[in-house]
Amino acid sequence: MSDSTPDLSILTEGLAANNGPARRPSGHDRPCVDFGIRIAKDGTWYHNGLPFRRPALVKLFSTVMTRADNGDYLLATPVERGTIEVEDAPFVAVEMRAEGEGRDQVLTFRTNIDEWVRADADHPLWLVIDEANAEPRPYLLVRPGLEALIVRSVFYDLVELAEEQPDGSLAVWSGGALHSLGQASA
Repeated sequence: MSDSTPDLSILTEGLAANNGPARRPSGHDRPCVDFGIRIAKDGTWYHNGLPFRRPALVKLFSTVMTRADNGDYLLATPVERGTIEVEDAPFVAVEMRAEGEGRDQVLTFRTNIDEWVRADADHPLWLVIDEANAEPRPYLLVRPGLEALIVRSVFYDLVELAEEQPDGSLAVWSGGALHSLGQASA
């Protein structure tokens, strides 16, 4: 580990007392360092180029992840605050459960850190078209500023539940909210 990269053991100090997701940091908080952490598009966490070996540590750090007003991803512990690199989304939705039908339907997604998130008005689903390859990239809001990329197989299951709307778009109900999945292909 280089002298400029903090020791991850420092980050774990004080986290045992943390009782929930990190708050959004303000510009007046303590200085920020670069933790040398990267979250790959597939949800794998790396520190100084090496994958994390302990899923429990990833899960712990994810509880103190937040997003700054400028879009940077941060880990904000009681001891230290620093930036991390996120290639696409900080989480990946790897499983979906569907209960009910139509407006009463509830879709719940499991992330790569085993957190279940119900799609609803506070946790919307949305779709972005990748400019590089014109492929859809579906997302779910996990908590403010932190989204999950929905894996392709789960997205296909989601599309199976979608209904075509009068404007030709596809949408799916969950948690009392209608979530648009974009235009239906011809």
